[in-house]
Amino acid sequence: MPSASEIAEVLEKTESYLVGTLLPFWIERSPDPEYGGFLTYFDRDGRPTGETDKTFLMQIRMLYTMASCHRAGYGGGRCAELARSGCEFILENYWDDAHGGWFWVADRSGRPTVRSKIGYGQCFAMYALSEYFLATGDARGREAAERTWAAICANMADEARGGYFEIMREDWTPERPGRFGGDRKSMDVHMHMMEALTAFFEMTGEEVHRARLLEVIDLIVSRMLHPEHGTGWVQFSLDFEPLPAILFDVEWGRDADPADGEARPLDCTSYGHNVEFVWLLLHAADVLGVGRETYAQVARRICDHCAEFGIDREFGGVFVEGPHAAPPTITEKQFWQQAEVMVGLLDAFALFNDKKYWEAFRSVHDFVFAKFVNMPAGGEWFERLDREGAPLDDALGHAWKISYHTVRSMVQVTRRLRALVSASR
Repeated sequence: MPSASEIAEVLEKTESYLVGTLLPFWIERSPDPEYGGFLTYFDRDGRPTGETDKTFLMQIRMLYTMASCHRAGYGGGRCAELARSGCEFILENYWDDAHGGWFWVADRSGRPTVRSKIGYGQCFAMYALSEYFLATGDARGREAAERTWAAICANMADEARGGYFEIMREDWTPERPGRFGGDRKSMDVHMHMMEALTAFFEMTGEEVHRARLLEVIDLIVSRMLHPEHGTGWVQFSLDFEPLPAILFDVEWGRDADPADGEARPLDCTSYGHNVEFVWLLLHAADVLGVGRETYAQVARRICDHCAEFGIDREFGGVFVEGPHAAPPTITEKQFWQQAEVMVGLLDAFALFNDKKYWEAFRSVHDFVFAKFVNMPAGGEWFERLDREGAPLDDALGHAWKISYHTVRSMVQVTRRLRALVSASR
């Protein structure tokens, strides 16, 4: 088992990096002094690329970053200022007064250029705006979160089959099937709905929101996890039949293409999403007040799978994905998976007191600081690396990558390491 001094050493390294390097990267570079909101395009040297489109997802995630850091006690008030400015830009430009909900992409000035209603973005609006209210007490955050939830209930909730529709046109009518995504549901969006409802219920305390949070947790656990292995499928039909995962025309990331250019195999699961689900589920249990042991079996099966198949024992870090019960099929390393897996593995270590989770955490933590963190360019992470750690996509920020995973991970890892240090005394 790790000694108290080892845990304390990792804690000091993580928090000093967060406070002295990573958070300042975004505080100094991202604010747009001309139009408001945030600029998110930075090359491998940390310099602006000149691109200025503002995707809703990056604006709302930057709002979350700044609000959550302020709530956690970081930034000396500057994070609250940036969160307030970012919230104003979002409220002024992305809300659809005609149909409700949030547009997907705008130009630098805030003029919408992609007016689709993407469920992923609606979830993050509710999540970030709830966090913003909890961090600052600004009533505009609560009002906008409640307005978002009303739009979700009116337009995204699938009353016939359960869960939520995900890809819709401007007026909320479903998109076309196939590559347009109108006939699909995903674990990803439902996991983030759980995350959003957790923050929303924490904010409102209303029983109806508690019930909806429990409902989406039960749906994920009973319909979206493999019944034998406990790991998550990626995509589903509207009635939750697992399907090979395809790439959609609408974007919210730029992962590597599937090997056949079309779809991932059905026997495929994401280590990063699975373990991210674990820590978000355990946090939801805390907010619900039901006790983490309620979901211990779900957490153990997922974290055991990641420790067995997802951790690269030769070079460190966590792989992208693989079958539900076999070695990985994609061995590159993606930044967001490293970030989320670190948090979930620390939760597993604290819950089960099993050193394999600590060892897996250290493998990822050490690989991140050795290979992902680009210290000469200000300390943000590369996006994708090959197995040994050479950059495949070296952008530090773009239309779909900013501070959200990296900063949130360091905040959450620091919190958990601090609790472990306290418990070891």
